[in-house]
Amino acid sequence: MRRLLIAAPKGEIDTVIRELYRHNVYHIEDFVPESEAPEALSIGHPLPGASDAASALIKVRAIENACGIDPDSVEVRAKIPASKVRAMIQTDLPAVQKEAEGLVATRSHLEARQKEHEQRARELEPFAAIPLDLELYRGYMRFTVFTGHIAHDVDLDVPHEKYFSDTVAGNMIVVVVQNEHREEVERKLLDAGFQAIPVPDETGAPADCLKVHVDEAQKIGDEIAAINEKIAGVRERHTDFLVACDELLTADVERAEAPLRFATTEETFITEGWVPDDRADRIREALEKATNGRIYIEELEVEDDAKVPVEYENPSFATPTQVLMDIYARPRYSELDPTLMVAIVFPIFFGLILGDVGYGAILLALSLGLRKIVKGDEGRMLLKVLSYASISSIIFGILYSEIFGSSLPWPALIFSRHLNIGGAAGGHGPQVAELMIVAIWIGILHITLGRILGMVNARRIYHGKHATKAAIANAGWLGTMWGILIMIWAFYAIPMMPDLTGLPVAVMGLNAAAVAGAVLLVAGILGIAQENPLEVVELPTIISHVLSYARLVAVGLSSVAIAMVVNFIAIGMMIQPQLEAITPVGVIIVIFGILVLLVGHVLNTALGLLGGGLHSIRLHYVEFFTKFYKGGGRKYNPFGMKSKFTEE
Repeated sequence: MRRLLIAAPKGEIDTVIRELYRHNVYHIEDFVPESEAPEALSIGHPLPGASDAASALIKVRAIENACGIDPDSVEVRAKIPASKVRAMIQTDLPAVQKEAEGLVATRSHLEARQKEHEQRARELEPFAAIPLDLELYRGYMRFTVFTGHIAHDVDLDVPHEKYFSDTVAGNMIVVVVQNEHREEVERKLLDAGFQAIPVPDETGAPADCLKVHVDEAQKIGDEIAAINEKIAGVRERHTDFLVACDELLTADVERAEAPLRFATTEETFITEGWVPDDRADRIREALEKATNGRIYIEELEVEDDAKVPVEYENPSFATPTQVLMDIYARPRYSELDPTLMVAIVFPIFFGLILGDVGYGAILLALSLGLRKIVKGDEGRMLLKVLSYASISSIIFGILYSEIFGSSLPWPALIFSRHLNIGGAAGGHGPQVAELMIVAIWIGILHITLGRILGMVNARRIYHGKHATKAAIANAGWLGTMWGILIMIWAFYAIPMMPDLTGLPVAVMGLNAAAVAGAVLLVAGILGIAQENPLEVVELPTIISHVLSYARLVAVGLSSVAIAMVVNFIAIGMMIQPQLEAITPVGVIIVIFGILVLLVGHVLNTALGLLGGGLHSIRLHYVEFFTKFYKGGGRKYNPFGMKSKFTEE
């Protein structure tokens, strides 16, 4: 990135802004008045027409909202020339706005009326179970009428008239008593859980009134449906035009408000920003040509790389993995970008955990299918990462010879993970020891790579003695880990690992490997301490981080166990025994067994997705990134827009 200072006469501000916006490469640094010359510099003012563009944009977005149009989810059919869109904003937009607002206003009015009738119907529903007209509930001088819900019927010892119905939700009771017995009856009703409800202000039979309101609400619902069809017609006819207006007016507003991020004097404006190295000369030439040389451009020195915005530069297959990097932290400008490594290793870890052809195929189909529904860039990128991980799961499923917890027609090509469960029991069972050793080797190599990258990053990020100390500290962590490993190999013969126990004794009964390991361990500890002595307290994390990679085996075996248990319960215990002699009860058991099989594998697929994804990315975030990666970079956000619906 290059940091550019651009200054030009105020008369050229519109030309410069348009040119910067058109090229879409200039990352503007917001102007903050400096204490050095506060009297000379001030924040600029929006360009003329900003309020008009903003007002038109608000209208367009109101129409889009009313019609249910989401520009992000609209597929591009054909770009509309910007000049045509501007002309249509003047000629067509008012008519579209009037039509949409009229339909929305009508729908809102109808919805309010519908809610009113529905509310009246709900109020009348309890009274429809009582054979009394509504006018009979009121107008008495000597009598009190109780109406409401009650837990159960009650017996009253005073003269009264009572109606009770248990056909209504919450039961319904109506009691008419003389005023002198009012308090006594009210106490008995309250003891029975009485909750009073008001009598609707209507006349006639409640059932008839209820039917009127229900029919009217249904009629209004049909009218609302017709209005929605008309709104859908507006959406169908004008979607392309409205999203093009949204894009064009958004650009106008952004350009008009850009001076609010510039510094100005009485005669000039000044802006600072960032441009990618390979496009800096091109934007300089374009600005000079557009202003006929009435512009000053200076390349400024970059003092703090933490302020430099960062744009990813990765191969196309690794681009989706950038969303996982942003969740953790975007890399700083000067440090290594580990996106490519994550793009390669993350699917491998996922496949090691969920190595099953069946589950991998389901997740692959799911990731491909959801791409038609998910429209956001980040969501699509996650789905692509999932598709890569699913393919890896299928490949490892072939190597493990696994499909939904069962065996494929061939034996495992690497290490078996089949457990001795149910009908699948037999053979030597899972090769847990071998799998664990492989996982430990992966951890050793992954952490080693992290420490090597840490030494490289120390030279890139820091300077002078600080860089040297950081590099030595990373080398110390690396030496300590390998020193411990060499000493272990010198004393114990571990399968699939170097056997150093047979080397000749060198000193104090220790063989040459043990001595070399001890020297490497001591040197490593000293290397760690020279940067910060307190870091020595963290030495046990060397072992815990390496052993953490055992989750690649443990989580995978748990998924296999669940799959095999589901198969044994559903097939071995429920379906197969019933197939020997079919009975009506047996058919029901078989159907239930099929449901258990489907539900079990669906849930295990979800658990496999969560386990494989979370544990794989955790190994990167916690065990790998902490060895070399700082992050904290700023996102490169160029001033401009990639036209999707319009063209110049």
